[in-house]
Amino acid sequence: MELIQEQTLQCPYCGELISLLLDCSVADQEYTEDCQVCCRPMIVTLSIAVDEKPLLSVRREDD
Repeated sequence: MELIQEQTLQCPYCGELISLLLDCSVADQEYTEDCQVCCRPMIVTLSIAVDEKPLLSVRREDD
């Protein structure tokens, strides 16, 4: 498994596709990252599954 992976997803605010670089060296993490388009803060949740696939979700900070 590559420790740094790129994922494309949709911003929960503006709906634009954005690219995130994921650090898969930490199994479970949650952090805030600003959207590259609208600059609003998103909560990024990343966990690594047993098969070493990254499970990624993003949500609005104001939810």
